[in-house]
Amino acid sequence: MIESNVSLSCAWCAGGGDGTRAHLDENHSEHSLSPSGHLVVAVCLGFIGTFGFLNNTLVLILFCRYKVLRSPMNCLLVSISVSDLLVCVLGTPFSFAASTQGRWLIGRAGCVWYGFINTFLGVVSLISLAVLSYERYCTMMGATQADSTNYRKVAIGIAFSWIYSMVWTVPPLFGWSCYGPEGPGTTCSVNWAARTANNVSYIICLFIFCLILPFVVIVYSYGRLLQAITQMSRINTAVSRKREQRVLFMVVTMVVCYLLCWLPYGVMALLATFGRPGLVTAAASIVPSLLAKSSTVINPIIYIFMNKQLLLQTIACDKTRDEDVEKLVLPAGGDTSHLYVIFSLQFLPARNHGNCELRRVEDLKCCTDSSIYSACVDMTGGG
Repeated sequence: MIESNVSLSCAWCAGGGDGTRAHLDENHSEHSLSPSGHLVVAVCLGFIGTFGFLNNTLVLILFCRYKVLRSPMNCLLVSISVSDLLVCVLGTPFSFAASTQGRWLIGRAGCVWYGFINTFLGVVSLISLAVLSYERYCTMMGATQADSTNYRKVAIGIAFSWIYSMVWTVPPLFGWSCYGPEGPGTTCSVNWAARTANNVSYIICLFIFCLILPFVVIVYSYGRLLQAITQMSRINTAVSRKREQRVLFMVVTMVVCYLLCWLPYGVMALLATFGRPGLVTAAASIVPSLLAKSSTVINPIIYIFMNKQLLLQTIACDKTRDEDVEKLVLPAGGDTSHLYVIFSLQFLPARNHGNCELRRVEDLKCCTDSSIYSACVDMTGGG
């Protein structure tokens, strides 16, 4: 299968036109999935495309409908939803149609376009998740000011995600590696199989800078957040322990789903590049591809619908106010002898106009009259 993919991909990338199409048809029956296999893949792609489209469309509708959701940090979630939605609109329908017919349907140019747009949008999603995790880390640790009206920094983060992704996915269009048929020939992606120095160098760079690096940023950022929140365990309150458990669950879920969606695809690509010929079969190559595409369904569930704060914001809608997200802050004047943490739900109901005012305290003290809890906690134990 690998040797076949080498010949197919190289022919497509060389601009083989009709000869490439004939070569693909000639090898189709030998290297493709069975009709039932293509049907299973088509069903999976139909499910992923439909629910990915619905989930991300609902996210965008919520952000358009409720003004209170349009905070700078939430704009990163919108960026992720846009990239995932575009995958469902510009990519998945073509691989779905190809799977129903058992062959690629829109020619060489369509294959190159499909490979580029799916790789580009997939990397946008990965980099955006890393930027989101780092922004959350900086906000909570007090490295940046959580200003609910300042969109400049988040706009820079969003622009960085898209430009960075473009930088790493455009080169195959100009000769550094190439885009071509993948797996059973019903999808297209980077040419994982060619063993040339040109191709291998690109795959190594793509793997490091677009998969490993975002994962390291996510693990570091959420790991530090979790470390800060676990310090609350010394405060023997049900609220702090419940919150710690919820944050732990969210962090573990985010990391596990990231690995589940993208690690198999990365491993498959490396095996196709460096493994022995025939190691990755057509069936084995399509499974990681489906897992990667499933991120368009999973991302909205994890980052939006599992977010209790967002759901409360939607319910509270017009009777809300902007508050800082969970944030570790230093007292005014730079005095580091006392470190406090504000735990408050973003956009709390404002019927009492309760504010959590940070002030130097020696003991655990609740400093809000909001109907939903918020606490100022002395993290240094007083003194």
